[in-house]
Amino acid sequence: MNIILLGAPGSGKGTQAAKLQGAYGLAHISTGDILRAAVKEGSPLGTQAKKYMDAGDLVPDEIVIGLIKDRLAQDDTVKGFILDGFPRTTAQAIALDEQLSDMKRSIDITLAIDVDAEVIVKRICSRRFCPMCGHICGPADGEFCPLCGAKLEQRDDDREDVVRNRLEVYEQSTAPLIDYYRGKGVLCMIDGDRSVDEVWADVRDAVA
Repeated sequence: MNIILLGAPGSGKGTQAAKLQGAYGLAHISTGDILRAAVKEGSPLGTQAKKYMDAGDLVPDEIVIGLIKDRLAQDDTVKGFILDGFPRTTAQAIALDEQLSDMKRSIDITLAIDVDAEVIVKRICSRRFCPMCGHICGPADGEFCPLCGAKLEQRDDDREDVVRNRLEVYEQSTAPLIDYYRGKGVLCMIDGDRSVDEVWADVRDAVA
């Protein structure tokens, strides 16, 4: 099964993707994780992407599409995949359709997780990450990573001004994808302004 997860930054896509991966053995393809790894490595791609990410802007299509093309060719996607953070524009969606067609594959379902913008701002600005192991933490975790004990930090793209810009960019560029996938008959809307378990119950039912 091949799944796309749509939703604004902080809507809970990553959490639900992890649950889908565990339940169905699908490859979790997170554009954000791939890009942040490239930035951390200081690769040419990472250097190009960092200036866009730090400002909360979309990374150009040619960079992201190249990454996704390479990732979909890996062996662990044979059983199926979850795309988390891609596509983000209609142009990317069209490029993805063309790429999958060449691979004799297609998208089975697109799950759009809907959460109020102010709830998202609060969620993202309060979260911290561990620079050592990459674990994402909430306010209840305190100042240190519960997994490795390192001091937690706030990512540059989790500042409020950047978050609000990311949401604006999402509404302008990514929200039209809802209509795109609705038109293809593969869209399922999910109310994400609830507990993780309640959202997961709807995600599981939609996939089943």
